[in-house]
Amino acid sequence: MRMTTGLRMRIIHRYLGFFLAGIMAMYAISGIIMIFRTTDFLKSEKITTQQLKPNMSAEELSGALRIKGGVKPERTLGDVVYFKQGEYNTETGLATVKKMELPFILDKMEHLHKATTNSPVYFLNIFFGLSLLFFVISSFWMFMPKTTVFKKGLYFTLGGMVLTILLLFV
Repeated sequence: MRMTTGLRMRIIHRYLGFFLAGIMAMYAISGIIMIFRTTDFLKSEKITTQQLKPNMSAEELSGALRIKGGVKPERTLGDVVYFKQGEYNTETGLATVKKMELPFILDKMEHLHKATTNSPVYFLNIFFGLSLLFFVISSFWMFMPKTTVFKKGLYFTLGGMVLTILLLFV
């Protein structure tokens, strides 16, 4: 029996789908959680103290504490400078920082989801993206082109493409 392109596509689609089920679930969960990244949803407060050198400027403090957007002093009482994320004692150099963090596993999932070429696992994201692209293409080999299911599928594909284009401009 000769294996057709359609049959090959269906077989690869099936087993690649099973193989990637876990990572697809992880990307789905982390993608939903990332929608809420500007809120404190599922996050808990973590307070850390750090010994720095005394009399640092706001700019030096921002770099030392690695605070995005920088340290913007709100008020000073004696030797203590208060800022949105915590406080810094200019005499002793002791800084206390409050940060909202996701639980460990959700934080790891989010970092994997946002991986860049600086990440040691960025090639996995490329593989996953290419696999998803393969799923898109191979899905057109799931049914014979002359069947009603295939023809209806093309209408759904067109509807999905129109929705995607609309969402790009919202």
